[in-house]
Amino acid sequence: MRYEIAAEPYPFSFDPETTALLMIDLQRDFMEPGGFGEFLGNDVSPMRQAVEPARRVLEAARKAGIFVVHTREGHRPDLADLPESKLLRGGLDVKIGDQGPMGRVLVRGEKGHDIIPEVYPIEGEPVVDKPGKGAFWATDLHGILSNRGIRSLIVCGVTLEVCVHTTVREGNDRGYDALVVDDATASYFPEFYRVGLEMIKAQGGIFGWVSSSDKVVPVLEEVAGARVG
Repeated sequence: MRYEIAAEPYPFSFDPETTALLMIDLQRDFMEPGGFGEFLGNDVSPMRQAVEPARRVLEAARKAGIFVVHTREGHRPDLADLPESKLLRGGLDVKIGDQGPMGRVLVRGEKGHDIIPEVYPIEGEPVVDKPGKGAFWATDLHGILSNRGIRSLIVCGVTLEVCVHTTVREGNDRGYDALVVDDATASYFPEFYRVGLEMIKAQGGIFGWVSSSDKVVPVLEEVAGARVG
């Protein structure tokens, strides 16, 4: 059975059996003080605006039986997968791999690399660790989704114009339909956030669809009700 979510540029039609919720990089290193986002010179407080909407979408998706995948950007402890160009870019005082308040910055296994508690994965929800911005590059995400017959993605996460945008574009080229939940994403820069959403839904949805949690959650609740009934 297919359902529709009110969205731009037109309603997003999906089958719950072939849809996944993708929670992108909701990590301490990007969301909290003392992490990589702050070391880049950003005020991380705007990130918190996405937490409650993302949590609501996540809880509704779980009740609806939607497959959930989480991603984290970070690198091997030996930094063998970290290009020198990425390490040196920005001339930061605290670079990737250096010690910070939450452990080594953007390194897998450290506190800062982990997902924030409000949207923490539960058993059965894969966590995809990625070394770059896009969640499909150098990961097994495409295989995980393909094995489940997934064709549609509901997307939450940070930051909108970087890892979310890159992943949605990668997914588009691989044939996935993606709905970005605007208030369940965030950016350090209000203008990037606005323009990033416009770019996704422009030209008839060239990269995907855009909606909000108050439109997504009721439809997922309808799906959950149908499952119980």
